[in-house]
Amino acid sequence: MKRKQKQKKRIIKPLLICLLILFILIGPYYFFVFRPNDVDYNNVVKSTPQWTGVITMWDYPRLDQKTGGSYTWISQKIRAFEKKYPGVYIDFQGLTWDQGGRRIEEAITNDRLPDILPVGGEYHYMNKGILEPLDPYLGAEEKKNFEENAIKAVTYNGEMLAMPWMMTTYGMMLNLDMFQQKGVEAPVNGLWTYEEFVESLQALTYDSKGNGKITHYGFNSFIEEGYYNLWGIILSDGAEIFNERMAYTFNDDRAKSGVQKIIDLKQTYQVTHPKFGEHNSNQAWTTFYQDKNIAVIPSGTWSLNVLDRLQNEGKGFNYTVALYPTGSLGKPVAMSNMVGSYGVSKQDNEEKLSMIIEFLKFIVEDEHQADLGRLGVFPVKKQVGNIYLDDPLMTLLYQNLHNTTIIPPHPNWKEIDTILQEEIEQGILGNKTVDQLLKDAEARIAPFIRVDN
Repeated sequence: MKRKQKQKKRIIKPLLICLLILFILIGPYYFFVFRPNDVDYNNVVKSTPQWTGVITMWDYPRLDQKTGGSYTWISQKIRAFEKKYPGVYIDFQGLTWDQGGRRIEEAITNDRLPDILPVGGEYHYMNKGILEPLDPYLGAEEKKNFEENAIKAVTYNGEMLAMPWMMTTYGMMLNLDMFQQKGVEAPVNGLWTYEEFVESLQALTYDSKGNGKITHYGFNSFIEEGYYNLWGIILSDGAEIFNERMAYTFNDDRAKSGVQKIIDLKQTYQVTHPKFGEHNSNQAWTTFYQDKNIAVIPSGTWSLNVLDRLQNEGKGFNYTVALYPTGSLGKPVAMSNMVGSYGVSKQDNEEKLSMIIEFLKFIVEDEHQADLGRLGVFPVKKQVGNIYLDDPLMTLLYQNLHNTTIIPPHPNWKEIDTILQEEIEQGILGNKTVDQLLKDAEARIAPFIRVDN
């Protein structure tokens, strides 16, 4: 036995040496001929840049349905741009949704802004004199390629101060399993009146255990500054916060009836989760997607990617989408900081500024706009159109995009928004009547309105 083992070792050792020599001789040729191709991002052709160096950029996370990552979409565009312009590098840093705004404000105070920052439709950023006007770098024909609301959202005092790259809106997300279990029909074509909406919610608020304690609720949401998930109901009777002359008008009967509708869901019809008005965004969303005891929740288009992913993982449920219930205005409306955009902080180097603009234009090229379906948002370029032709739910929201109102272009909108949301929250919690909260809101807002725009 030992002799046979020694014979095997004598045979194997020379064989291994021969294979090693063969690899050394042939390996380089093999890898030269059959080497793997470099990752090719959209077949980018290299160009010689007029400026080389590092461009800094911040942005918020956005779930990529294709990869499950939070920054992979923008990271891929960055790598493609860096490949196109050798020597140009984008130093990207992610922000968090809860602390990102504070970090940007601190950077403004300390004069340490990145070259590119997420602006959205935030007019308090545009009013600070920290952003480069982009009009000199976009011709009239280029601007015409963008949706009107997209350009309007980034224009302040006649200047285009950010590059729009995506649009979004809010809709009603429905737990279809709850609807079917209680024999409640989902709104046909996503359309329902406020009265039909309430009737459905009443049937979907019930005790599943038969012990007299409600376990499932028709509706849940939250109210916070910067989020407009409830405003499709609030504005359903035609209310406006400011009119075309930028006069404050959220004090009339239309505003009163719209806000009352939100309050009634909890205080009169009792079809909401008990913590409606107290929950933050994460808590409210958790009751819908995880606890699965909420029939309807208003949410942004991003949530469809989340629900689809959960369903594919076997953790979700059947769902559908509806538009906001209609009021006396007669059509489903929404309000949203609907445009995602990137602003450019003030630059000293004209060549670097030109390269930054080149990067922003690169992001909104048609092929990249068509790729936005991964993020559950809509293109800002007219010629790209509906990228969700095979998705009836996103198509429904896309077709109603023109009924989404952008936030008012007021330099003090952030402060005004905070006051309105706080006062409406007091109404939801039953601490104030509609008349009182609207009166208190107007008094608190008055100092922020009397400014030179």
